[in-house]
Amino acid sequence: MARTSTRAWQRMLSGRRLDILDPSPVDVELSDIAHGLARVARWNGQTLGDYPFSVAQHSVLVLELFRASNPGSSTAALLQTLLHDAPEYVMGDIISPFKTAMGGNYKDVENRLMSAIYLRFSLPATVPAALKKQMKKADQEAAYFEATTLAGFEPNEAIKFFGEPGVPAFEIEQFDRLIQPWPTREAHDRFIASFEAIAKLIPAP
Repeated sequence: MARTSTRAWQRMLSGRRLDILDPSPVDVELSDIAHGLARVARWNGQTLGDYPFSVAQHSVLVLELFRASNPGSSTAALLQTLLHDAPEYVMGDIISPFKTAMGGNYKDVENRLMSAIYLRFSLPATVPAALKKQMKKADQEAAYFEATTLAGFEPNEAIKFFGEPGVPAFEIEQFDRLIQPWPTREAHDRFIASFEAIAKLIPAP
């Protein structure tokens, strides 16, 4: 029997069916995001350590770098930063050069997913330009540390691609805790814990 349509949705472990091309916020669950991101490897898995460096761990690292540079940020800004790579729980982590080669369709799908995710958690569907710049800076700082600590880049090479980190006050002990690859369950749990710690700061309506 011939198929009548092409499937564009993915069944999640929560039971939700997320339409990847036309995502609805009601089909987004934090548990699915954490589960997926904890199992997606940064740098296509080409990193040192006993475990892949997951997107969930990267998200927590970016959050802490963002906090270090932007004390007093709103809870919405913190949540949007933690969730900045959340679409990768269904799209995977594609390295930047390949994203550029793929062109606009990939970015359109990613942006629709991002908006649905933000709306699911009562956040603005888009990120203001000033906040986006701050988030990008933290993301690039994380990429620099990951590249030089885990992915075999020399510092000068990493600076060329990601810029020089501007977080001298970032404590070495905290950095070590965040950059050493976590097991999948730990990455999942720490991502959830980071989300819940921020959510508790949101005033009750």
